[in-house]
Amino acid sequence: MFVGQFEHQLDEKGRLVLPASFRERLAAGGYLAQGLDRCLALWTPDTYEQEAHEMVERAKRGEVDRYAVRALAANTFEVKPDSQGRIAIPGTLRQYAGLVKEVSVIGAFASVELWDRALWNQVNTAGGALLAGPNR
Repeated sequence: MFVGQFEHQLDEKGRLVLPASFRERLAAGGYLAQGLDRCLALWTPDTYEQEAHEMVERAKRGEVDRYAVRALAANTFEVKPDSQGRIAIPGTLRQYAGLVKEVSVIGAFASVELWDRALWNQVNTAGGALLAGPNR
Protein backbone atom coordinates (compact mmCIF):
# COMPACT_ATOMS: atom_id res chain seq x y z
CA MET A 1 0.00 0.00 0.00
CA PHE A 2 1.17 3.51 -0.78
CA VAL A 3 0.36 6.16 1.82
CA GLY A 4 1.66 9.59 2.79
CA GLN A 5 2.24 12.95 1.17
CA PHE A 6 5.57 14.29 -0.07
CA GLU A 7 6.64 17.55 -1.69
CA HIS A 8 9.12 17.32 -4.57
CA GLN A 9 10.22 19.33 -7.60
CA LEU A 10 10.68 18.43 -11.23
CA ASP A 11 14.20 18.98 -12.50
CA GLU A 12 14.98 20.76 -15.76
CA LYS A 13 14.65 17.47 -17.67
CA GLY A 14 11.17 16.69 -16.32
CA ARG A 15 12.39 14.08 -13.84
CA LEU A 16 10.98 13.56 -10.38
CA VAL A 17 12.63 11.92 -7.37
CA LEU A 18 10.32 9.31 -5.88
CA PRO A 19 9.88 9.35 -2.10
CA ALA A 20 12.29 6.92 -0.44
CA SER A 21 9.41 4.95 1.09
CA PHE A 22 7.98 4.24 -2.40
CA ARG A 23 11.21 3.35 -4.19
CA GLU A 24 11.53 -0.30 -3.17
CA ARG A 25 8.08 -1.21 -4.51
CA LEU A 26 8.81 0.65 -7.76
CA ALA A 27 12.47 -0.36 -8.15
CA ALA A 28 11.65 -2.68 -11.07
CA GLY A 29 9.60 0.07 -12.73
CA GLY A 30 5.98 0.89 -13.11
CA TYR A 31 3.32 2.38 -15.33
CA LEU A 32 2.56 6.10 -15.36
CA ALA A 33 -0.73 7.31 -16.81
CA GLN A 34 -3.31 10.04 -16.76
CA GLY A 35 -5.23 9.78 -13.53
CA LEU A 36 -8.53 11.18 -12.37
CA ASP A 37 -9.00 14.88 -11.62
CA ARG A 38 -5.90 15.96 -13.59
CA CYS A 39 -3.30 14.03 -11.64
CA LEU A 40 -0.94 11.31 -12.84
CA ALA A 41 -1.20 7.77 -11.50
CA LEU A 42 1.81 5.49 -11.04
CA TRP A 43 1.19 1.78 -10.56
CA THR A 44 3.42 -1.19 -9.92
CA PRO A 45 3.45 -3.56 -12.92
CA ASP A 46 1.23 -6.12 -11.16
CA THR A 47 -1.34 -3.56 -10.06
CA TYR A 48 -1.45 -1.89 -13.48
CA GLU A 49 -1.92 -5.24 -15.22
CA GLN A 50 -4.81 -6.03 -12.88
CA GLU A 51 -6.41 -2.57 -13.40
CA ALA A 52 -6.02 -2.80 -17.18
CA HIS A 53 -7.46 -6.33 -17.30
CA GLU A 54 -10.47 -5.25 -15.22
CA MET A 55 -11.04 -2.24 -17.46
CA VAL A 56 -10.96 -4.38 -20.60
CA GLU A 57 -13.41 -6.85 -19.06
CA ARG A 58 -15.73 -4.01 -18.03
CA ALA A 59 -15.57 -2.65 -21.60
CA LYS A 60 -16.55 -6.07 -22.96
CA ARG A 61 -19.62 -5.99 -20.70
CA GLY A 62 -20.47 -2.45 -21.83
CA GLU A 63 -19.77 -0.94 -18.40
CA VAL A 64 -16.86 1.19 -19.68
CA ASP A 65 -16.60 2.87 -23.05
CA ARG A 66 -14.00 1.28 -25.34
CA TYR A 67 -12.65 4.76 -26.08
CA ALA A 68 -11.69 5.08 -22.41
CA VAL A 69 -9.77 1.80 -22.60
CA ARG A 70 -7.92 2.97 -25.68
CA ALA A 71 -7.17 6.36 -24.11
CA LEU A 72 -5.75 4.71 -20.99
CA ALA A 73 -3.48 2.42 -23.01
CA ALA A 74 -2.33 5.20 -25.35
CA ASN A 75 -1.54 7.57 -22.49
CA THR A 76 0.35 5.12 -20.30
CA PHE A 77 4.13 5.05 -20.20
CA GLU A 78 6.46 2.51 -18.69
CA VAL A 79 8.90 4.18 -16.28
CA LYS A 80 11.87 2.88 -14.32
CA PRO A 81 13.66 4.81 -11.59
CA ASP A 82 17.31 5.61 -12.23
CA SER A 83 20.05 5.06 -9.63
CA GLN A 84 18.99 8.28 -7.85
CA GLY A 85 15.33 7.22 -7.61
CA ARG A 86 14.15 9.59 -10.35
CA ILE A 87 11.56 8.85 -13.01
CA ALA A 88 11.26 10.77 -16.26
CA ILE A 89 7.76 12.13 -16.79
CA PRO A 90 6.85 12.39 -20.49
CA GLY A 91 5.92 15.89 -21.67
CA THR A 92 2.38 14.90 -22.65
CA LEU A 93 1.70 13.70 -19.11
CA ARG A 94 3.31 16.78 -17.56
CA GLN A 95 1.07 18.92 -19.74
CA TYR A 96 -2.08 16.92 -18.84
CA ALA A 97 -1.45 17.32 -15.10
CA GLY A 98 -0.08 20.87 -15.30
CA LEU A 99 3.21 19.80 -13.75
CA VAL A 100 5.77 22.56 -14.11
CA LYS A 101 7.94 22.55 -10.99
CA GLU A 102 6.24 21.95 -7.63
CA VAL A 103 4.80 18.44 -7.34
CA SER A 104 2.92 16.74 -4.52
CA VAL A 105 3.47 12.99 -4.50
CA ILE A 106 0.79 11.16 -2.56
CA GLY A 107 0.09 7.58 -1.68
CA ALA A 108 -3.36 6.58 -2.94
CA PHE A 109 -3.34 3.05 -1.49
CA ALA A 110 -3.00 0.94 -4.69
CA SER A 111 -1.12 3.63 -6.64
CA VAL A 112 0.94 6.78 -6.31
CA GLU A 113 -0.51 10.06 -7.55
CA LEU A 114 1.48 13.03 -8.82
CA TRP A 115 -0.23 16.42 -8.53
CA ASP A 116 0.54 20.02 -9.33
CA ARG A 117 1.07 21.28 -5.77
CA ALA A 118 -1.47 24.14 -5.96
CA LEU A 119 -4.15 21.83 -7.36
CA TRP A 120 -3.36 19.17 -4.74
CA ASN A 121 -3.74 21.75 -1.97
CA GLN A 122 -7.27 22.51 -3.24
CA VAL A 123 -8.18 18.81 -3.56
CA ASN A 124 -6.71 17.99 -0.16
CA THR A 125 -8.57 20.84 1.53
CA ALA A 126 -11.86 19.73 -0.03
CA GLY A 127 -11.22 16.11 0.94
CA GLY A 128 -10.31 17.08 4.49
CA ALA A 129 -13.59 18.98 4.83
CA LEU A 130 -15.50 15.90 3.66
CA LEU A 131 -13.66 13.70 6.15
CA ALA A 132 -14.43 16.11 8.96
CA GLY A 133 -18.10 16.07 8.03
CA PRO A 134 -20.85 17.73 10.02
CA ASN A 135 -20.84 15.03 12.71
CA ARG A 136 -17.12 14.95 13.51
